[in-house]
Amino acid sequence: MTHQPAISALSATDPEIAGLVEGEARRQHDKIRLIASENYVSQAVLEATGTVLTNKYSEGYAGKRYYEGQQFIDQVENLAIERAKSLFGVEHANVQPYSGSPANLAAYLAFAKPGDPILGMALPDGGHLTHGWSVSATGKWFTSVRYGVRKDTGRLDLDQVRDLALQHRPKVIFAGGTAIPRTIDFPAFAEIAREVDAVLVADIAHIAGLVAGGAHPSPVGHAQVITTTTHKTLRGPRGAMILSDAEHAKAVDKAVFPGLQGGPHNHTTAAIAVALAEAAKPAFREYAHDIVANAKALAEALTERGFDLVSGGTDNHLLLVDLTGKGIGGKPAAQALDRAGIELNYNTVPFDPRKPFDPSGIRLGTPSITTRGLRPEHQPRIAEWIDRTITAAAAEDEQAIERIAAEIRELLAAFPMPGYAA
Repeated sequence: MTHQPAISALSATDPEIAGLVEGEARRQHDKIRLIASENYVSQAVLEATGTVLTNKYSEGYAGKRYYEGQQFIDQVENLAIERAKSLFGVEHANVQPYSGSPANLAAYLAFAKPGDPILGMALPDGGHLTHGWSVSATGKWFTSVRYGVRKDTGRLDLDQVRDLALQHRPKVIFAGGTAIPRTIDFPAFAEIAREVDAVLVADIAHIAGLVAGGAHPSPVGHAQVITTTTHKTLRGPRGAMILSDAEHAKAVDKAVFPGLQGGPHNHTTAAIAVALAEAAKPAFREYAHDIVANAKALAEALTERGFDLVSGGTDNHLLLVDLTGKGIGGKPAAQALDRAGIELNYNTVPFDPRKPFDPSGIRLGTPSITTRGLRPEHQPRIAEWIDRTITAAAAEDEQAIERIAAEIRELLAAFPMPGYAA
């Protein structure tokens, strides 16, 4: 088994790095990868990221560059733009942001000034750092107001969102987050934004693939601006996009360049274009719905084993589990699960009494295992492995953990991994 596409030149030039790449490929092959923000890209996307497009500087936009020699780069970027517009049904797309955080920063730069009030979801309740959390530039540069979830349901408190919006009159409202297991009500957010004359930004980084595949309602027509990464459920390279209506397009483009960035990463732009073409195919639509089916099956199986799921379950790709009742913290649980061949991350849960670096919860997602071909019928066994591992961790039974890792490797041997082949 070796990395695909082949890395023969890398192996000859720098065998140390090549060995680490091969090791990581083997690790990804041998583990059940449940990190909600991760996935496997196709070999075509991998190949696009490693092309000579990385050699070219292209500051500006197609037809308006500051460097010559853009005859092919402009075509690449225009293809990515048109494919994004078609896939999501939007009037404008900017495919240049380097990642999700700069994309969100561009939205602030376009529609707010330092010190302006902004409204976003609190990090402990499922929001993102760039939605105004205190340690982020967005929390330092703007007057950040935060909404959260209801304690009794674990679901988003839209009454609180409206009350805070009316009280603080934010310039920008962010809808979305990184640990939200339920459907986001974009129409309700849009109504609140209209009431206070705020720009609504939908951050769909986690659910972009579900939106593209029709497995989650779209924010298009509700949010004037949409930010997203291009990996996660969308199954593209590590990059980002900003989608918008025509009215807000110019401000978005100026914020990305020259506001925040220099030249775009052309190899990433090409890989984004490839991923968008893949996402437009019927098979991707099936994939998006399969992600949700797997997540629901895993949620049911974990609940049957006594795990406490925040909000009681999931509507999308993501599960947030409070381990308080299991007598173990999220961090030692995640570390034990990694040793057992199950990769996920420890995570704060709403109203968590523990510290963020040693929280009560774990976050799971099904995009990667769905790409590998695992189905709902496999989820009870995954839940069993999770349960057995946490029990073994509490008992400090490393041999039991090693046995689980061997069982997982045996299962996964039957499910090919893109980018790693004989």
